[in-house]
Amino acid sequence: MASIFTKIVNGEIPSYKVAEDENYYAFLDINPLQKGHTLVIPKKEIDYLFDLTNEELAGLMLFAKKVAKGIDKSIPCQRVGVAVLGLDVPHAHVHLVPLNSGNDINFSNPKKQFTAEEMQDCAKLIAENM
Repeated sequence: MASIFTKIVNGEIPSYKVAEDENYYAFLDINPLQKGHTLVIPKKEIDYLFDLTNEELAGLMLFAKKVAKGIDKSIPCQRVGVAVLGLDVPHAHVHLVPLNSGNDINFSNPKKQFTAEEMQDCAKLIAENM
């Protein structure tokens, strides 16, 4: 059965797309820790990040780097943090979270709420700044 992320890649479930190429896809997290919290995934459905081939993992991280640069230029933050949890969705993914303190990437914090328009504007801004 396809993961929710595969359904997003296939257009079966809508997302706030930030970036895409032939192998990778980046979109805003719908339960963000911070404004601009983005998920970066391989389009190929693989459950565990470290089951990716070396080339796939390197490609994912290079793609994530481009997205992180866009976040950094778009969202007021000191840095863009990177987290890999992989327990919620059985599809390899990387979280990119704008940081102004170490607590900004605490996954037990309450999730932020943004309107659909704010999410669309944020995704567009990040995409334009990549």
